[in-house]
Amino acid sequence: MKNYPALLKEVKDRIRQAQIRATLSANAEMLFMYWEVDRIIDEQRDAEGWGAKVIQRLALDIRNELPEVKGFSERNLKRMLAFYKEYSSLQIGPLPVAQLPDVIEPSIRPLPVAQSKGEGATDQSAKLLEYVLHLPWAHNALLLGVKSITARLWYMAQTLEHGWSKDWLIGQIKGNAFERQGKAVTNFVTHLPAPQSALAQESLKDPYLFDFLTLEEPFHERELETGLVAM
Repeated sequence: MKNYPALLKEVKDRIRQAQIRATLSANAEMLFMYWEVDRIIDEQRDAEGWGAKVIQRLALDIRNELPEVKGFSERNLKRMLAFYKEYSSLQIGPLPVAQLPDVIEPSIRPLPVAQSKGEGATDQSAKLLEYVLHLPWAHNALLLGVKSITARLWYMAQTLEHGWSKDWLIGQIKGNAFERQGKAVTNFVTHLPAPQSALAQESLKDPYLFDFLTLEEPFHERELETGLVAM
């Protein structure tokens, strides 16, 4: 049993990688759903001339008719609408599990070149979509407050590269980390977050993801596994 510790470590690492891959896939599907829901809301609101109160009514009706789904509060619906408006020109799509190997493959549909402002805009759109789909909802909602797209891309890349938690990301933004040490983002992050990183741990315990999978607290790891497999 001399090599057993190494065997145990390898198996544990493989389990954690699989958990992160499944979580990323479910997270991307949830973000796609958020984007689609608010595309529908925005289009209907414009067509029907509805006011802001439609969000309040929708939140109440969803709570009454789908009580097991807890991610559609009025506050979160407004954040989803801001998310859609910010990225309405990008065609967000889900990440199939088959496209999530240890080295992540992009699952995006960037704007056709004819609809963008040259090659640079297309490249920036692709990077933005890549990062959006791999970050938890709380990180994405927070980053909407970073108005410079260049700065936002930098914070996204740093978060994925270094496994920043939401609280750490808040601190970096408040401390103007981009202005102090930022530089242009030139490459995609092409690996999974380290299993022990704060980002990976927060992703595995993301309350919005549990709500999306309609798991009620207290939940158990077996319930999460069943929910992810059922997707």
